[in-house]
Amino acid sequence: MVTIPPRDKQGRQLPPTSNISTGETLTPTKPGQIVPKQASDNSLPNNFNAFEHLQAVYIPQHNALVKRYFSDHPTNWQPNIATSRSSLRVACTMLDSDNQLMMNLRHHLFFDLLGYGRKNLSVFYGSIEDSLPSVSGHPRILFYFSQDSQSMAPTQTHRADAEYSVRLMKLTNTSPELKTKLIEIANEIKTQFIVNGQGIVLVKGKLGIVYNDPVNGFYSGRRVLANTEADGIDIYQRMCNVIDAPFDNEKITVTHPKKPSSIGPITQTQIIMGKVRYKPAYRRVVSVRFRYAYAEIPGEPHPVFLIDTTSRYNPLVNI
Repeated sequence: MVTIPPRDKQGRQLPPTSNISTGETLTPTKPGQIVPKQASDNSLPNNFNAFEHLQAVYIPQHNALVKRYFSDHPTNWQPNIATSRSSLRVACTMLDSDNQLMMNLRHHLFFDLLGYGRKNLSVFYGSIEDSLPSVSGHPRILFYFSQDSQSMAPTQTHRADAEYSVRLMKLTNTSPELKTKLIEIANEIKTQFIVNGQGIVLVKGKLGIVYNDPVNGFYSGRRVLANTEADGIDIYQRMCNVIDAPFDNEKITVTHPKKPSSIGPITQTQIIMGKVRYKPAYRRVVSVRFRYAYAEIPGEPHPVFLIDTTSRYNPLVNI
């Protein structure tokens, strides 16, 4: 009769199914690949312990995902807390000695706080069909910026953000060289939008800067909101460098609204369905930082992340 997990005649547990120091899975070799241990009579052993069996199955699965998430670490990485990434990996890696509370905390840190549980998820409100990418077949590169959390005003309900895009008119979703080109683009994004390991900062404002160059994937319906004309043009120049397209200053249009931008905390309120709500800010002057870039490919159900400064996703190129 075989016990689960395996134990010797003195009741001592045999070596674990995962490498505790590195989180490397010994069995199974991949997440989701379970190698069951069965009793000889196809029934549970008399001394079966449900919690220890769950640990023996769950810990290798969890640690395999953790190792994949921290794939930027070398293969000979050893547990340490010298850097923030190493400290996080140590905290996320489950041990055979963990009790239920420790397992829950490690799971919560990895899947909820670090966001692995939200990986590759898209949230839609309304019609999914109307939200699908264009059927033209040309992939689209999107650049996402968001405000640093410590700079949020007390009355803000969410962090200010921005997203700008360009379509790759020289490529289609079936181009054989698509992945190779996306890796090249990711490396150029790293050059253009990352400085000293952090994303560049754009100061948003009320000016609307439009770059109209449909031949190279820039359409007039999209705009960069910036506090100065130079800031908006700088973003377009960087995007042109990313896709290796020439920048033409004569294709820039700038709109100057008369209404002033919102500055500082919003104090004006309004009553909505009996509840007091703050009035929305108008083109707030606020700094937003580049966080990540990803590609939307028609026919591909999930975005392909190119660069990510948040460590939430698995990009083609690491920082």
